Amino acid sequence: MRITELLTKDTIQLHVSSHSKNEVIDELVSVLDQSGKLQDRDEFKKAILNREAQSTTGIGEGIAIPHAKTSAVKAPAIAFGKSEAGIDYESLDGEPAHLFFMIAATEGANQTHLEALSRLSSMLMDMDVRKALLNAGTEEEVLEIINAHDGEEEEETTVETSSPGGKILAVTACPTGIAHTYMAADALKAKAKTMDVNLKVETNGSGGAKNVLTQEDIESAVAIIVAADTKVEMNRFQGKHVIEVPVAEAIRRPEELLNQAMTQDAPIYKGGEQEKDSDKGSEKKQKSGFYKHLMNGVSNMLPFVVGGGILIAISFLFGIQSANPDSPEYNEFAAILNTIGGGNAFYLMVPVLAGFIAMSIADRPGFAPGMVGGLIAATGQSGFLGGIIAGFLAGYVVLGIKRLTKNFPSALEGIKPVLIYPLLGIFITGVIMLQFLVEPLSAVNTGIQNWLDGLGTGNLILLGLILGGMMAVDMGGPINKAAFTFGIAMIEGGNLAPHAAIMAGGMVPPLGLALATTLFKKKFNDNERKAGIAAYFMGASFITEGAIPFAAADPFRVIPSIVTGSAIAGALTMFFGIGLPAPHGGLFVFPVVEGNPFLYLLAVLIGSVITALMVGFLKKPVK
Repeated sequence: MRITELLTKDTIQLHVSSHSKNEVIDELVSVLDQSGKLQDRDEFKKAILNREAQSTTGIGEGIAIPHAKTSAVKAPAIAFGKSEAGIDYESLDGEPAHLFFMIAATEGANQTHLEALSRLSSMLMDMDVRKALLNAGTEEEVLEIINAHDGEEEEETTVETSSPGGKILAVTACPTGIAHTYMAADALKAKAKTMDVNLKVETNGSGGAKNVLTQEDIESAVAIIVAADTKVEMNRFQGKHVIEVPVAEAIRRPEELLNQAMTQDAPIYKGGEQEKDSDKGSEKKQKSGFYKHLMNGVSNMLPFVVGGGILIAISFLFGIQSANPDSPEYNEFAAILNTIGGGNAFYLMVPVLAGFIAMSIADRPGFAPGMVGGLIAATGQSGFLGGIIAGFLAGYVVLGIKRLTKNFPSALEGIKPVLIYPLLGIFITGVIMLQFLVEPLSAVNTGIQNWLDGLGTGNLILLGLILGGMMAVDMGGPINKAAFTFGIAMIEGGNLAPHAAIMAGGMVPPLGLALATTLFKKKFNDNERKAGIAAYFMGASFITEGAIPFAAADPFRVIPSIVTGSAIAGALTMFFGIGLPAPHGGLFVFPVVEGNPFLYLLAVLIGSVITALMVGFLKKPVK
């Protein structure tokens, strides 16, 4: 497949009007949407922004390649944009970006599409291509330039030279496996040729691993460069000098990495027990720590919450007691929904939370002890607090076991992950949880619930104010998830009021901003007004992330506005005495609330109106 089958005249924007990173992303998303390439514009943009949150796709040299692989794409496509003035895209070299290629890949993109996309990424490493594109004056010229450099033959992945210095191996991988994977490989290969270095590169792209390193390659290698932002099979490199860097580093400084490899200026990889050096780079450091482990657990738990929660909410539509065989409201289908959602999906929430926290800390060996510890917490009535503690306990227990067994004979290496780690990890975690933690944690959980039950009306309003505001602070981030997790725990304890405040607070940000785009049209550009239409639906469905594009574009005016509106909505739900038994949100759960559903709706509307008015008064008209 030619690249120009994906990049066409109607997806070329020769003169982008944007002045910021978020604006140019929105403009190119609109180009793809208007040319009929997207199923869901907002979901695609969300996927693009999620990729940007992992690491910037501004690779330097005046190029940015925002990309995403998602079911929101109808047909694989490429949008091209050019800015003569340049846009600050947070590029790796700090320079403004002039050329923008937005890659849209379908979830099930076939191999020919993926190969074309990877060839584009490689092509942009050529300075002549970049210069020609900068000087192109028409869409036809852009397509001719791409066609002239689009060779569909198999890319060379091994650089053979006469250098006596030995062979260097490299592995490149990025989260989507579309752009950075191949650009990093090409940067290393190009530099290896000029340096007369023998190099073989394995690429871990969307279509799977290519040019896979053999055991013979590894045994004969001087050193190995692993440039990756995603999981790479590392145990095969035990005993070799391994340089681990983010994939962008291979694009930025290939010569430095190759020199480092040639001089073996890198630690010897020791397998799963290897400690990460303190100087691995600031990006690695930012991905470690308490919140990284906690959020790994929470994000993997959320599908159980959402899927199970919606099934429970649907069952409530047949009646709050519709799953109870002894109730006159009993409905067999509702009972099935409730059993799947509550008896199974929700039953797994705490074990999954603990398992993935432990896995984040100790890698795969931590998962089984974490799951067992979480199950003990769940059955011991210590709830989410117990699950979080069980996850951290299991993770660090397994790390301790790894350290204690690192000097075992090499003949035992094979049985460590299948016998020693799970056996000792599950046993030690289970004993500590059962003997020392379950009863105190259960008592704490019960105490919190009793305290909430005993709060006066004034204190409840303050609690609603805090919980509602927390939902809007980071719109799906750690603070939002902390409030959400607290609300789920309160439902388990029979206290339904906090979750009602949380759900109201989560609906307000997108609804308030949607209302602002309707009432104050001159304060928003055309793309933002279109996004406001989608935000109505996202807010009604309790998708707080619908506010992110607006907040990213104008954080100092938008974030205070949505926090204020959400906090007031949360406080009003407490004042109106609303309770929510469904562990999710959106308009479809309003019929099952305890209390007056119209007052609940009023609380959400008041919060949304306050947000809209604040945004309208604070924002300046667009030029």
